[in-house]
Amino acid sequence: MVSAPSGAGKTSLCRELIDSFPDLRQSISFATRPIRKGERDGIDYHFIDTEVFQAMVEQKQLAEWAEVHGNLYGTSLETLTDAAEGGVDILLDIDCQGAAQIKENYQRGVFVFILPPDYSELEKRLYARGTDSDEVIQRRLENAQFEIPQASWYDYLVVNDDFQSAKERLCSIVSAERCRSHRTGQLLENFTVKGDK
Repeated sequence: MVSAPSGAGKTSLCRELIDSFPDLRQSISFATRPIRKGERDGIDYHFIDTEVFQAMVEQKQLAEWAEVHGNLYGTSLETLTDAAEGGVDILLDIDCQGAAQIKENYQRGVFVFILPPDYSELEKRLYARGTDSDEVIQRRLENAQFEIPQASWYDYLVVNDDFQSAKERLCSIVSAERCRSHRTGQLLENFTVKGDK
């Protein structure tokens, strides 16, 4: 799970992570917000209307969901179940509320929080994107004041002060997690001592 305040560079870093690990699969969230310029339905998000989203909530089809910046976002339960059953690593680009739900309801998961260098840089990046009104940007900055303290319960913190360095740190986390003994136990089977017959 990768979370960050809006403008910290999470989406770009997640794209780089997927490019660096071809066997890592991206979970595509459902969203009720309008599609932005350059985004593609079914690639960046599954863009749906609020009524469809609420029906998915009622039918318990979402592993997590939250209202963020006035829009609804959620992760399909089927996506997580299929990945777990298939032994596939899946990347979730997810907000703090959703990450907290996943952490509470599922045993496994690695939680990474992307931080901006500071609040002033975050504000500069949000304005530089040119995709939101001043009112929306101010709401995102206010939300960041709530979201950033949540980083304390994440497994890893990555500061996106330099994009290439942040990408390398994120890739290092994936590589290290894939070497954990509970994921690689089958390697030890070749070294099992056989008893005398």
